[in-house]
Amino acid sequence: MAHYPLNHHLRQSYRFVAFLAGAYLLVAGVTGLVATWGDPFFGHDGHDWSLGLRVNPAGAWLITVLGLIVVAATVIGGNVHHQVTLVAGWAMCGIAVLIMATMQTDANAVDASMINVLVLLLLGIFTLTAGLYGKVGTREAARAEEASAHPR
Repeated sequence: MAHYPLNHHLRQSYRFVAFLAGAYLLVAGVTGLVATWGDPFFGHDGHDWSLGLRVNPAGAWLITVLGLIVVAATVIGGNVHHQVTLVAGWAMCGIAVLIMATMQTDANAVDASMINVLVLLLLGIFTLTAGLYGKVGTREAARAEEASAHPR
């Protein structure tokens, strides 16, 4: 079983970083939806951009949903934030690799470019790191964990 620090002293800072990552995705997704309104859902015209990301309606919906999930988890906080940001961070990294694998093919349904891959990987790593340090527990559990991690 993985060891996640309990009540890490920087967990609020990491939570804020995850919130910023989710907010960027949410704003980029919503502005992408506005910019691509009326376009074919899986269109490949490559001329719509949103906050530096190339989007079509499918890609805009994808990053909107990812952003909404991360923002909601960070607002809720606690162990919900811990679990959701771990999964969302890995999901963003996986989606980025999948996009990179299909970028120059007709399978690129979200009409993404390499900048989309880099941004998703970076935000996925930020979100994953925030999740690693977001676990919350009682003070007694934190003391017991610290004692077992660093025996004297």
